[in-house]
Amino acid sequence: MDTQMILNYLKRLSENNNREWYHAHKTEYKEANAQFEMLVQELILQIGKFDNSIRPREVKELTFKLVRDTRFSHDKSPYNPAFRAHIGPEGKLPVPVGYYLMIKPGGQSFLGGGLFADMFKDATSMIRDYIAVNGGEWEKLLHTSEFQKEFTVQGTALKNVPAGYDRKHPQAEFLKFKSWYLEYPMCDDIISDGKLFLAEAVRLFRIMKPFNDFLNRALADFQMPTR
Repeated sequence: MDTQMILNYLKRLSENNNREWYHAHKTEYKEANAQFEMLVQELILQIGKFDNSIRPREVKELTFKLVRDTRFSHDKSPYNPAFRAHIGPEGKLPVPVGYYLMIKPGGQSFLGGGLFADMFKDATSMIRDYIAVNGGEWEKLLHTSEFQKEFTVQGTALKNVPAGYDRKHPQAEFLKFKSWYLEYPMCDDIISDGKLFLAEAVRLFRIMKPFNDFLNRALADFQMPTR
């Protein structure tokens, strides 16, 4: 896979973020997108070797469009110059949680995992309840040497422990969270080398798996809202 082609296209789109340029260079988009789909397909296969919840599926079920929703944004740029995918047990749905990939030139690329969305109140409550009961397990997985070396849990959070939870709980700081996720920045130099980037992504996703597993056990009974 030619990951340098992906970076080159996205850099040019970033510099020419308008519909005229995008449509005039549709062939370049298709070529770069094909390379990204090859990368995602290989990630599906490699992740599936250590996480049996990730099954073969059509790559298009996991990827996101470049088009931005600008209705409520001051930035009216029509495109997000990034290729993104969420490799989860149910495709790109945010729950169950999975493995997230964003390639965006200029030091904005990252690998991620966990629950990014904090608009699902039921999901937030389920994870808080699970951490409250299984705090020892949570503490243990966050303090393994591999995990500590690579990741720090991030997420939107309340100022105080919410009502109904012990303010003196050993995991009180995490009970304030409304989302729990990981981000690992990836520089363009690593991404430009397809084999190196793939190997690094697989290594980091493997370390991430126990974190995802914990959250998915907490979310076992979660139902995505219906529109």
